[in-house]
Amino acid sequence: MTKISPEFEVKMEEEDILEVSADVSFSSNRFPKYKLGADNQILEEPKEDNQGPSLKEVVEQESANLSEQHKRLSVRDLASKFDKNLTAAAKLSDEAKLREVASLEGHVLLKKLRDALEFLKGRLAGRNKEDVEKAISMVEALAVKLTQKEGELIQEKFEVKKLANFLKQASEDAKKLVSQEKSFACAEIESARAVVLRIGQALEEQENDSQASKKQDVEELVEEVQEARRIKLLHQPSKVMDMEHELRALRNQIREKSMFSIKLQKELAMSKRDEENKYRIYALEGSENLGSYLRIQPCSDKAPLLSKSLIQWYRLSSEGSWKEVISGANKSIYAPEPFDVGRTLQAEIVSNGQKLTVTTTGPIDPAAGLGSYVETLLRKSNTEFNVVISQMNGQDHASHSVHVFHVGKMRIKLCRGWITKARENYSSSMQLCGVRGDGNNAAKALFWQARKGLSFVLTFESERDRNAAIMLARKYALDCNVMLAGPDDQV
Repeated sequence: MTKISPEFEVKMEEEDILEVSADVSFSSNRFPKYKLGADNQILEEPKEDNQGPSLKEVVEQESANLSEQHKRLSVRDLASKFDKNLTAAAKLSDEAKLREVASLEGHVLLKKLRDALEFLKGRLAGRNKEDVEKAISMVEALAVKLTQKEGELIQEKFEVKKLANFLKQASEDAKKLVSQEKSFACAEIESARAVVLRIGQALEEQENDSQASKKQDVEELVEEVQEARRIKLLHQPSKVMDMEHELRALRNQIREKSMFSIKLQKELAMSKRDEENKYRIYALEGSENLGSYLRIQPCSDKAPLLSKSLIQWYRLSSEGSWKEVISGANKSIYAPEPFDVGRTLQAEIVSNGQKLTVTTTGPIDPAAGLGSYVETLLRKSNTEFNVVISQMNGQDHASHSVHVFHVGKMRIKLCRGWITKARENYSSSMQLCGVRGDGNNAAKALFWQARKGLSFVLTFESERDRNAAIMLARKYALDCNVMLAGPDDQV
C-alpha cells in the first residue's frame, strides 16, 4: 500500500534565496544525474563520452608515436614533428585552462546550491527535511568528487606542461642539429669543390706538360732520324757490311787464339810437372777441379810406402803466403770440396824423418754448371737427394738401401720412407763437409755429424749432387748464424 501524505506548499521569499552570479557559465543546462549506492555512496551514472579520448591517453599515444618514429625520421622531419607536437601541447594546455575555469565555476555553483539547501532545511520538517539532508549530502559528495577531478586535472596539467617543455627543448635541439649539419654539409661541399678545382688544375697542368714533352720528344726524334739519314748517305752500305764481317772474323780469331793459348799453358804446365816428377818421389794424379779427386802416386821404386807415412793436406792462398790445415784430410786420396775452389792444394808426406810435398799446378777450378744448378735449388724451400749410408758413427753400414737426404732452410733430415734416421736444426755442434779419403767414391761422399755422438758418411748419386748439397747446407746454416765446417779429426 502506498501512504499518501497531505500536500503542502512552502512559499519562499525571493529575497531569502541567494541568486547565482551571472558570470557563471554552465556546460550543460541540466543537473547531472546521481544515485545512492550501498552505505549512501553516491554513484554517478555512466554517460556517453562524445568528446573522444582523454588528455592523458592523447599524451601517451603521441609519446609512443614519437618513440617509434624517432629512429627512422630524418633530422629535418624530426624538427618538423617536434614543432607540430609543440603546437598540440600548447593547444592541450589551453584546453586544460578552460577546464580549470569550468571546475571553478562548478565549485561556486555547488557552494550556492548547498547554501540554498541549508536554507530550505531550516524551514522544512518531516520527510521533506530528510530529503533535503540527503540532497545536501549528495551535494557534498559532488564537491568531493569535483575536488578529485581537479586533482586529476592538475596532474594532467603538470604532465602536459612537462611534455610541452620537453618538446620545446627537443625542437630547439633539432633546430641546432639541423643548423650544425647544414654547416657541416656546406663545409664539405666547399672542401669538395676546392679539391675538384685543384684536381682540374693539376690535370690541366699535366696535360700541358705532356703536350710540351711530347712535342719536344718528336722534335728530338726528327733530329735523330735526320742525322741517321745523313750518316747513311755518307757511308756506302757495302763498306759497312765489309766492316762487320771483318769484326766478326777478328772476334773468332781472338777466341781461337785465347783457347790455343790456354791449351798451350796447360800443356806447358803438364810437361813442366812431368819434368819435375822425374826428380820427385811422389806426384799428384787427377783433374784439378771440383767434382774430381786427387791421388798421391809414387814416382820411384825407392819411394816409401804411403801406408807407413804420415799425410796431411793443406789449402794454400793464391800468393802462397799462408796455408790452412784441412782437418781430417790425412789419406792419399782427397776430393776437393766447395771451400777449395780458387785455392791451391798441397799434401805433405812424412816418412823416416823426411818431409816431402806435392802441390797442384794451380787453383782448383769450379765445376761447370754447378752455380746455376744451386741457384735453381735455392728457389725451393726444401731439396731432396738420394743417398746411401756408407758409415754410421765411424762403422761400416751393412745395408745399402737408398735414403733421402733433406736439406731445408732450418734443418737437415735423413730418412727412409716413414723412418727418420736423423733430423736436426742447424747448430754449432753440426758438422758437414766432403769425405777426406774414401777411395774412388770420395768425390761423391759427404760427412755429416748431426749432433755429438751421431755421424754419417753418405754417398750421393753424382758429384754434382754432393757439392750442391754442401753449398746449400752451408748457405742455409749461414742464414741461421751457423758456420758448417769439417771435423777436427776423422779416421
